[in-house]
Amino acid sequence: MWIAENWKDYEVIDTSSGEKLERWGKYLLVRPDPQVIWSTPKDHSGWKKRNGHYHRSNKGGGEWEFFDLPEEWSIHYGELTFRLKPFSFKHTGLFPEQAANWDWFSKLIKDAGRPIKVLNLFAYTGGATLSAAKAGASVTHVDASKGMVNWAKENAVSSRLADAPIRWLVDDCVKFVEREIRRGNHYDAVIMDPPSYGRGPGGEVWKMEESIFPFLTLVSQLLSDRPLFVLLNSYTTGLQPAVLSYMMNTVFTNRLGGRVEAEEIGLPVTKSSLILPCGASGRWIFET
Repeated sequence: MWIAENWKDYEVIDTSSGEKLERWGKYLLVRPDPQVIWSTPKDHSGWKKRNGHYHRSNKGGGEWEFFDLPEEWSIHYGELTFRLKPFSFKHTGLFPEQAANWDWFSKLIKDAGRPIKVLNLFAYTGGATLSAAKAGASVTHVDASKGMVNWAKENAVSSRLADAPIRWLVDDCVKFVEREIRRGNHYDAVIMDPPSYGRGPGGEVWKMEESIFPFLTLVSQLLSDRPLFVLLNSYTTGLQPAVLSYMMNTVFTNRLGGRVEAEEIGLPVTKSSLILPCGASGRWIFET
């Protein structure tokens, strides 16, 4: 398992009965987590002193309950700054477990010894984009949500990366990749964090299990003659690391060489000293 263990401003304090108690900077949030199927005593004081609590509804969705929580605040990861705003479906605007991947590809970019062009698809609020840019890459950031792209731009400004070589695009990721293939454009690295289900700006339907393999095949056509890596994240039940590994080996390794690593990603839980699983990642690394 790849563990995001270098956070100072974020912490999973405890987990129990379908929920996790987290510290985001100086604020405590309680949010649902489907992985937490165990019940342990909620005797940490933070469970009662929470600043925000997302209550899941039996009918689907849910709502936030706030206790002395600002509408927006920031946390830091290394030299990066992320603005947080609790919104629908329990989200805050950041997936902190992805720091395990940020650290990994940042080192690859820094050690490459050449300019690296990165394409970040389904790029959300820009955690991976800013990490790659900070490591020295030029980045194309693509997301179907204008609001998320604007949020990512705000994070870039907060991280003093407003003038970094980042191209911000609001677009359907599949259509963008198809156009880039026709244009003959190529990238040294591709990062993908696709949703389990989603719709593009024109109503295009994305369903992970049905869409991801043909999409990977398209993405493989965008790689440069000296590719560095491809990263695929999955929060979809059923797409375990072995499935990601099989797909990526089929699409990338069998045609281009290199190797694939795939693992669960996780976050340390302070109270139990155990690891909370938070999805899976597949990494294809090209090796000359």
